Amino acid sequence: MDTFGTDRMRAAVLTAWKASPARFREDANAEEDFALGGYRDRLIVELAQNAADAALRAGVPGVLRLELRDGVLTAANTGAPLDAAGVEGLSTLRVSAKRDHVGAAGRFGVGFAAVVSVCDAPSVGSRSTGAVRWSREETTAVVAAEPVLAGELANREGHVPLLRLPFPDSFEVPEGFETLVRLPLRPSAVETVRHMLQEASPALLLGMPALTAIEIVVDGVTRTVEPSGWHVVSVSGEFSPDEVAAYFADRPTEERARPYWSVRWAVPEQEGPLPVPQVVHAPTPSDEPLDLPALLIASFPMATDRRHVAKGPLTDFLIARVAEAYVLLLEELPRTPRLLELVPALMGKGELDARIRRAILRLLPDVPLLPALSAPPPVVQSPSFEDAALYDPDAAWQVEHPVREPSDDGWVVSGREASVVNGSGELLAVLASIVPGLLPAGWPARHPAMASLGVRRVELAEVVDQLSGEAIEGRDPAWWRSLYDVLPADDPEALGALPVPLADGRLVRGPRGTLILTTPLDLAPLGLRIVHPDAAHPLLLRLGAFEATPRAVLDDPHTKNAVAQSMDSDDPDAVARAVLSLVDAAGLTAGEEPWLSELALRGSDGSLYPAGELLLPEGALAGLLADDAGFGTVDSSYDSRVLTAVGVLDGFAVVNDADVLLDLDSCDHDLDEEDLWLESLPPFDLPPVVPEFTAIRDLELVADWPAALALITRPPLRGALLPLRIDGLEVPSYTAWWLSTHPVLGGRRPLELRLPGADPLLTGLYDEAPEGLDHGALAMLGVRTTLTDLLASHGGPEELLELLADPSVTVDRAQLRALWMALAAVDPSRVAPPSSVRAVLGGDIVVASADDAVVVEAPDLLQLVTDRPLVLAPFDLAEALSELLDLPLAGELVSGTVTSTGTERPVPKEVRELLPTAPTRYVEHEKLLVDGVPCAWRYFDGMVHCDGADGLARGLAWATGQWNDRLAVAALLRNPGDVPLLLAEADLS
Repeated sequence: MDTFGTDRMRAAVLTAWKASPARFREDANAEEDFALGGYRDRLIVELAQNAADAALRAGVPGVLRLELRDGVLTAANTGAPLDAAGVEGLSTLRVSAKRDHVGAAGRFGVGFAAVVSVCDAPSVGSRSTGAVRWSREETTAVVAAEPVLAGELANREGHVPLLRLPFPDSFEVPEGFETLVRLPLRPSAVETVRHMLQEASPALLLGMPALTAIEIVVDGVTRTVEPSGWHVVSVSGEFSPDEVAAYFADRPTEERARPYWSVRWAVPEQEGPLPVPQVVHAPTPSDEPLDLPALLIASFPMATDRRHVAKGPLTDFLIARVAEAYVLLLEELPRTPRLLELVPALMGKGELDARIRRAILRLLPDVPLLPALSAPPPVVQSPSFEDAALYDPDAAWQVEHPVREPSDDGWVVSGREASVVNGSGELLAVLASIVPGLLPAGWPARHPAMASLGVRRVELAEVVDQLSGEAIEGRDPAWWRSLYDVLPADDPEALGALPVPLADGRLVRGPRGTLILTTPLDLAPLGLRIVHPDAAHPLLLRLGAFEATPRAVLDDPHTKNAVAQSMDSDDPDAVARAVLSLVDAAGLTAGEEPWLSELALRGSDGSLYPAGELLLPEGALAGLLADDAGFGTVDSSYDSRVLTAVGVLDGFAVVNDADVLLDLDSCDHDLDEEDLWLESLPPFDLPPVVPEFTAIRDLELVADWPAALALITRPPLRGALLPLRIDGLEVPSYTAWWLSTHPVLGGRRPLELRLPGADPLLTGLYDEAPEGLDHGALAMLGVRTTLTDLLASHGGPEELLELLADPSVTVDRAQLRALWMALAAVDPSRVAPPSSVRAVLGGDIVVASADDAVVVEAPDLLQLVTDRPLVLAPFDLAEALSELLDLPLAGELVSGTVTSTGTERPVPKEVRELLPTAPTRYVEHEKLLVDGVPCAWRYFDGMVHCDGADGLARGLAWATGQWNDRLAVAALLRNPGDVPLLLAEADLS
């Protein structure tokens, strides 16, 4: 039965084709364009769209069952049945029967053409109204029967429009459904359709809300697609006549008859990639890419290819609505970091994508989307220059926000109000009251979306800078410790200015130089930067604080300054108590920290004294000093052990120092005559450094020297007497030098005395030291021990020369000779030539002017200088003594020329046997004259000259280098028989 008037429809179409064969050709080309072009892969979408529109018309939940079995695809749906208008719409092109249906997905009248790409004999039927089919084979037969169309059919190689000629049909519709579409597939299209069914996703339902479910059955296996698991936001509206005129001026007439718009956004509730093609749906999928993890379905106007959105005012309007709907979507989503993945980047995959992104990004920074641990700031700063390109350049960026309260879920802030700090949840919880609009943990600070939203990324150093003013007012030390607990310790540079609460109530910037006490002490009077014990934390140590042991606190510059200024302090007693408690806790001993002697302490008279000017009442030093020494007696309420450690004197005060440069500028310990000691040291190319310097002070104040020396020469003070070893040379320490140069031994200087029973060569030069001290102590004080030690000491040779030049000193001739022999070994560079010398004149020992004295270097010249004071020593030492004393040799004062004439004679054989190396001849003078002076002998120009036997004996002994044999030679010459006895005596000596 022809329920839908298909005969009439076919007749009308054939009449039109025969009247104008070009119309036939046009219809065939148009259908082919749609089937092979814009709708080539839309089969499932178009079937779902028809089902959704049927459900919408009937006002019932839409259900679609798609089943592929034995090469046939069927689509059964609920809703309004097929009617004549529907059949007419399916059998025409671009004439939709749904143009007046608000909310209908189909609106162009060409969607059913998608079946042409897979089927040559589609049919549609409803349970209550009947069925209709189309057939390429039947249409070809009808067209071929018309002669006027035969030529066009031949030109098209038999290709005819499939959907223009409907035929009545009949078949059963499955139970529970109203309408069935039956598509016998071409064999080549079966796999294509199978693939389409596999790709069918919830996006089909999201774009067609009238459709509640799609059942897909492939080869007996059923899969149901439902719009669950998605978060959807929909907005829609109707255009006013004026808006239609404005937005639809460039759109086709039938589109202007549908003045409605709709936008729908959907995102999966589960994280993961978007399970639908990332394209714009309008409402079916287009070819417009949309690189966002959300599904967009909007009533965009489409270009004639049905693949791309048409440009124009309507599209511009919808882009704005799309952006607003997207903001609504984000506002409804859970406020988790996943939101950041939905914030678009600036660059899109196409022009439409980019425009949608820019529209969204213009809105997002001012939308409260982000959860915050703290209230937003009162003023939102302008975005950076780079971000400004995203937004409206005419917007007012300095926005004053009204005071608002947090919601039930806490604070929710916009991107421009938000701040993000990269850190742990514990850190952020502490910073919540410091950083306005602070995002919770888990929000990645460096996510690109943060910049797009205008979120201010606060670096750790900036957080530290914000720890000031009202933000931290009233914070107790325990709060600061909780902050240190959660701050990252791997960025010390950023934390360099971290505030630190001190025990005295101050809050200082930067841990460096602060002290964390290991012993609880009240040190407030010292002005130290001591960390409050409730805030002490290992992080501060890593950032430059010191673990303040009592010794470390003593080394702190603030402590030293407090001690130095204690005499002028407003509360010197409090300073004293603090310092003494440190010294006690540190276990210091006397002399370890000399600077502590400046600490102001109360004396027994109530006056303030530096600790170094106070004596212990029962101390060993109390009875040794002069009455006017200027020392006070310390208040006995203090502990004596601690008092001595700060410099209060029990015994002598000792200066201890290390690596001391021995020059006048660097070596200054406020010791008596310290500069004179430095000047007494030997000259060095560079000022030497002594690793350890120890000296006893206040020696100039001693009144009782026997008692004082008894203390000084016993350990530990005895160590101060030890000499310093510098460049291999021993020099006296300051203490030994001072004692040696002052009358401390029976009113005499130790340098003026010698040890009892010491070197006999020192007899007459020095008096014996008094008894009472051991010899080692006396030696360290400077008391002379041996001639060797005297000459080895710095200044010793000059001292000996000075003593020899003193007329009150008595020495015998043998002693003098020994002293000259010892002095001859001294380096002349160590000695300044004396102005007077001890010499022999006419057999007497005298003190003579150095201008008159002479050193005799040969015995034959002695006869020529007997009128001068003579320095006599072994001849081989003459030159050394001459250089040491800067005196002339005898040979430099006389020429020693033989001025008389004698007779040359042979040396007796007996003498040559005694002196094998003696000359064979000599010159005998009746009266020998040398330089006109009568002499006994002279060895001159290799020849012995003499005027008698004694002279000949001396000349031959000297000439052979056997001067000690001169008496034996003389005896041989006088009486040869005495020679054996003389030689025997010589052997016994």
